[in-house]
Amino acid sequence: MGSNTDIVFLNGEYMRMHEAKISPMDRGFLFGDGIYEMVPSYSGKLVGFALHIKRMQQGLATIGIQLSKSDKYWRDIAENLTAKNGNGNLGVYLHVSRGADVKRFHAFPDKVTPTIFAFVYEIPTEPAADKTLTKQFKANSAEDHRWKHCDIKSTSLLGNVMHFQSGQESGVDETILYNAQNELTEASSCNVFIVKGTSVLTPPLDKQLLPGITRLMLIDILRQEPTLTIEEQVVTMDEVRNADELWVTSSSKEIVPVVELDGKPIGNGKVGDIWQLAQTLYSKNKFNY
Repeated sequence: MGSNTDIVFLNGEYMRMHEAKISPMDRGFLFGDGIYEMVPSYSGKLVGFALHIKRMQQGLATIGIQLSKSDKYWRDIAENLTAKNGNGNLGVYLHVSRGADVKRFHAFPDKVTPTIFAFVYEIPTEPAADKTLTKQFKANSAEDHRWKHCDIKSTSLLGNVMHFQSGQESGVDETILYNAQNELTEASSCNVFIVKGTSVLTPPLDKQLLPGITRLMLIDILRQEPTLTIEEQVVTMDEVRNADELWVTSSSKEIVPVVELDGKPIGNGKVGDIWQLAQTLYSKNKFNY
């Protein structure tokens, strides 16, 4: 008997997870040569789907994987997988590697067919805009040692994994990263926002950070709120440590308040009012994208 999320998609077919077989010569396995997306789905309703697919298509083009698939193709896979796996609270994982070659060679091979793999997994229920119910993260900080193309959502995530693991070993939930100029980049698996008064700040997009879909949606949503100012600008780690509020955002987590950084409280060490407003607005509008 399979699990509740046992049906997967591989190269045009739906099958049980244990039936899915990929060549060990696949460049996704050998080199991490691929692009992926994770789209949250609640009771069959996808969040930010078109934005996720647009970013995936851009990533594929950037690394030269030629794959002409329509938005409908990807939506059909996502909707079929969620339906076949029970339409609960699910993350839809979409993965494209360059494909399998007959030898291991660094250069891109000619005439290989990309591997398309997708599956779903359970994610928590939709976050509520309730200070008493939300997760409260503790984080540490570290200089960012990842590669210089973090704007590409590559399957090569070893740098992120190592930063995340160091946080786990230190007993915290996330690692906040900064560059050699002591400027905030992002976190090991999330984008980062700070709050000072009624101003919400987040680093501008460049090659140091992923153009997160939750980040994009949240900026757009908050810019329509007249009581707040939101800016994409350089944020120093001194500003992070002296912020009134600190948030991390991702598709599966939405907006999580970080109440402690490097063992010291952020603001008053409690979940803030601006977070509650932001989560309320995000929850109200997230299915509009």
